[in-house]
Parts: sequence; structure tokens; C-alpha cells
Amino acid sequence: MLLLRHHPASLRRRVRLDSAIHRLAMSTAASASAPPASSAASDYHCRTKHSLTAGYARGPGRLDWANQPNPFLRFSPPSQIPLPNPPPGIAGIPYPSLFHSPPPPPSPQPLSVDSLSALLFHSLALSAWKSAGVSTWSLRVNPSSGNLHPTEAHLLFEHPRDPGRLVVSHYAPRDHLLEVRSAAPLADFPALLPPPATAVLALSSIFWRESWKYGERALRYCNHDVGHALAAVAVAAAALGWDVRLLDGLSDEDLGYLVGVEKGAPPPPDGLPDKMVRGKAPWVERQHPDCAVLLFPAGSEPKVDYGVMSAALRGLDRLEWVGKANALSKDHVVWDVIYHTAEAVKKHGPAPGESFSVNPWRRNAALSDDLYKELTVQEVVRRRRSAVDMDGVHVMGRDTFYQIMLHCLPSGDVSPEELQGPPSALPFRVLPWDAEVHATLFVHRVSELPKGLYLLVRNEEHFDMLRRAMRQDFEWERPEGCPDGLPLYRLMKGDCQQIAMQISCFQDIASHGCFSLGMIARFELVLHEKGEWMYPRLFWETGVLGQVLYLEAHAVGISATGIGCYFDDAVHEVLGLKDLEFQSLYHFTVGAPRWWRPPLGQIRLEGTWRAPAASGELPTCNGPLPFARSGWRGDCGGLLSAVADSPQAAGAGSIWR
Repeated sequence: MLLLRHHPASLRRRVRLDSAIHRLAMSTAASASAPPASSAASDYHCRTKHSLTAGYARGPGRLDWANQPNPFLRFSPPSQIPLPNPPPGIAGIPYPSLFHSPPPPPSPQPLSVDSLSALLFHSLALSAWKSAGVSTWSLRVNPSSGNLHPTEAHLLFEHPRDPGRLVVSHYAPRDHLLEVRSAAPLADFPALLPPPATAVLALSSIFWRESWKYGERALRYCNHDVGHALAAVAVAAAALGWDVRLLDGLSDEDLGYLVGVEKGAPPPPDGLPDKMVRGKAPWVERQHPDCAVLLFPAGSEPKVDYGVMSAALRGLDRLEWVGKANALSKDHVVWDVIYHTAEAVKKHGPAPGESFSVNPWRRNAALSDDLYKELTVQEVVRRRRSAVDMDGVHVMGRDTFYQIMLHCLPSGDVSPEELQGPPSALPFRVLPWDAEVHATLFVHRVSELPKGLYLLVRNEEHFDMLRRAMRQDFEWERPEGCPDGLPLYRLMKGDCQQIAMQISCFQDIASHGCFSLGMIARFELVLHEKGEWMYPRLFWETGVLGQVLYLEAHAVGISATGIGCYFDDAVHEVLGLKDLEFQSLYHFTVGAPRWWRPPLGQIRLEGTWRAPAASGELPTCNGPLPFARSGWRGDCGGLLSAVADSPQAAGAGSIWR
């Protein structure tokens, strides 16, 4: 994910907008509204906005390389379950067939060490190692803002080689193994794996890993990463014939027992600080429990009783836990607003009337499988990379654009009488709420589609609300050739490259691709109607959508990049949005990456490297262990794209995911 920050002085020099963009974007100070005093989530959100006029959200200003957090959390000394790397005997599934074939996906695989390995290998594992000079860093299957990876994963399952034994484990991606933190007879905790459930996977965040570089805005990025991880797990599970559903009726306290936040971790502070603090603060390395999902054979529906499951999770606290967490940094910076907000948006149990349910599985709508390259799902997820720059030349076919948009719809292939909104298609079906996020698209280079501003309405119940909230001079026209069932609307024609670049913190990558987009969420009403605990979940939904864009781009032979740096209220002004009814939560760009040859002697690349002959062709390299600023393909085990995923390689001013 690309997150570019310019020095405020540089920002002031660059803010020279033409008259049209000045009219749209420079009146943000007047349009931004103060958040309700009673809403911690709204207060945090407005406080951490980047602004064309007021500058950037508070951050460190410079990077303290000596205290860069260790990206690998380990517990010592636990027993371990090594996982085969790579997992054996897993049949490759053509990418489009997983989404377009009659649901559910392939026959469910039995739980085994091999199937657990395949799940994690294709969702949360390392995908490559890179090196530049004396610096070496890893990439993972799941993207992360700045490649900082605040997200940790934990698995609860019946040990395949010791039937009747329930295992609580932490996944260590560096060595692709499970660290067993605790164990007990399954008969003592039957509610934790209601038949025919396979496992429970929990995600947690270490905020310090992200705030080290991004300061107060880091809480947003941590929750983007949770969404990406949820989608990655859902796709990997579907390839095994498993379904995944968020256990959203569990409280944050319940999740803490599952993750073991108090076990082998630094003790919590006596009280949260009320200002930013520098110095030794080991407690900021503690995990924050985010969510848990239930994995089960596709086509089934386990019976989950949240009350009984919650009581069982409290019982885990009484078990013996082993392993002490390694220290991640020597010194720290405590961005107090992150921890106060995380406390305020906790969920304390099921919402009124909330119960566990599984939506009918719907396939994604398809124009043609021929629009995709001949790649398996496993190849696509392992080769995913983030582009650093787009070539500014490649033109996407209109049908390819429409196919990508169809895969962004939560309900999949619905009948003419049905509306988009309920999450029934992969991977959106992992989420239990109807879609709250829409996509505002800046179309730059799509053949037979006029340049301009478009809107993908992902929940059609919101159509009237969106139309009332946005500029009254928008066209709301269906573009030519748009498939039936794709709620895509052209708002205005025109070249949007400059404004797309400027509102995304002046990043050229937002204008040099085929299209870029901003994810607009229904905001204030959601927090009011459901509760502030929905705040992180809105970002999870954007992360799930972002993961789809990554996979779709790579599956058609190009690339994508998530953009976390944008001027929030400038986006709203372009659309005519006022107050907090809708808010922009995440940006993305999709296009053909700019290929380049590594400078001789600067970047080490083991194996041979061949530049592409033409735009859109993938460069290749042949060798067992390549290291380069670019990615790689073929025997090298990944997709070559111009990326720089290392904070060291990127420098203090720019970041890639």
C-alpha cells in the first residue's frame, strides 16, 4: 500500500490548482464539520484527517530506525507444530472458476496439518524475501500499509494428530509454523467448535508497529490490514472447500481470551496517558484483539450460541499458557489518541437481535473467463505485489473494467428483482453486515469508456441517500455497454487525472493507472444506529474490497496499489458531500506498473532478469532466490512488478504495501 507524505512546506509550494479543481477542492475548510462531542470515533476520524489547508495528521516527522519494531512476534519457549512449506498435494484451482463456478467451491478438505498449512500459506505467509544493499526484508501474501504488518493470527482447532485435544496457537509466518500457547481436552470446550466447524482463526493488531511510522493515523491503517487479512483468509479457505464467517457477536474481552493478550505479554499501564509520550513503554507492544472467524465446510451452517461460546472463551483464561512474547523495540512513542479510541470503539457483546448465520453462497457475476490470464488462485495470491508507479500508457479494455467491477459487488450474481447489498459472494461473505462502502472511480484509461468520475453503488438501498448527498449537477447516467446487474453510474465526463493525483497527496500513481478510486462509507448514521464499534469494521470492509482489487488486477495481468494518504475533505468536496454522512476511508489505483531495470551494483538480483518487450508483458527471471527492488516471476516464485516494499528502501517520505 502506497502512503506518501510530503513535508508541509513542500505541500504549500505544490498547492497550485487550476480553477476547476480550486472550485472543487480548495473550499474544504468551509465544508468540514466539527465531530459530535459524544463520539470518540468521529472525533478520532476528524482529528486524523489530512488536509490541503491545515496539513497532515500528527506523525513522528522523522523515522527512528534504531527502534523500528520487529515485524515478527514470537513466543518462547512454546511447543511447535511445523507446517509443510510449501503444502503438498493441494490442487491448483483456475482463478475465475473459484468465483464463477456453481457454489459452493470444491469439496471440503479434511482438517489436517497439510490443509492448515495450505490455508496459511495462501493467506498470511511470507511470499518472498528481498534485499537492497545491507537491508533484507520479507513480503507477505496479505498486504500491509508500509509493509509493517501489525496483524497477528491465532488458530484454535482440534489437533489433527492428537484427536480430542484442543489447541490454541499463534501463527509464526517467518518459519511457517504454529506455536502452541495452550491446550485442553476438546470435550471441555465443545462450544468453541460447533459441528461441523473446522477451526477458529483470530486476528489481532500491534498498533505500535504502524504508529512507529504513521503516528495518530495508524489506527486507520491497522484496520485496513485486518480487512485485507480477512479477505485473504476467505479466499484461501474457499480453495479448500471451506467457508468463513465473522464471529461478530463476541466481545473484545472474549477475543482477548482467545488471543491470550494477558499471557506472556508486557503488563498493561496503570492508566492510559492523556498526551503523546516518548520513552520505554513496553505495553504498546501488546496485542489488541480485532476479530475471529469460524471456518467450516462450505454448504454447512454451524449452530453458534454466542452466550455459551463467550463463557467457554472465559474458560481459556484458566488454562496454562506457555511462551513469553519477544520485545519488538527498545524505546517507543505512545500516541495516546490511538489507545483511547481503540478502547472507546470496543464491542461488548452481541448487538440486540444479533445471531450467527450464513448467507446462501452466490457466485460472482461473470462476463467471460477469457478476460483472465491462465493462473490458479494459488498463483494469484502468492504473486500479489503493490505497484510503485504506473506506466501512464496502458489502456484497459472496457469488458475487463466491467468484470473487475462485477467482482467488487457484495451480493454476486443476483436476479433482476434483487438488490446489491447483502454479502453473499466471495470474499465479502465473511462479513455479516450489508455493504456500507461504495466506490467513487476516476476513470483515466479504459477503452470505449469516457474519462470521468463514476460511482459503483455496492448497496442499492443507499442509492437515493447518495444521490441526495452528492452534487446536484451530477449526471447519474449508466455508461454504454454496462452489464445488467452492475449498479455503475457516470457522474460527470472529463479528464480527472490531475484532481485524482492532487487529492491523493499529489501522488502520480493515482493518475497514471487505468483508474483510481476512493471508498466512500456511510458513516455517521452507521455509528449512531449500530454503535461506535462499527468504526473499525467500516475499515475492514474497505480492506476486503481492496484485496479484491489487488487479486483482480493481478489475475488480468496488471497491478494495483492501496493508497492511505489522501486529503479527506478534498475528496468530499469533489463529490459535494457535507458533514459526516459519508466519509472517504481508503483509496486505490489499478493499472500497468512501470517496469525498470535495477541499477547495476545497487540492487542485488540472483538469477537472470529480462525486461518486458512491450507494455503489459510480465518481465521474468530465472533463479532460485532473487533479491531485487522489483518482484519476480517464474522459478523465482512471484509476480514481477515495480515495487519497493521496504521502509528502508522507500525512505522516510514514502511507503509501499
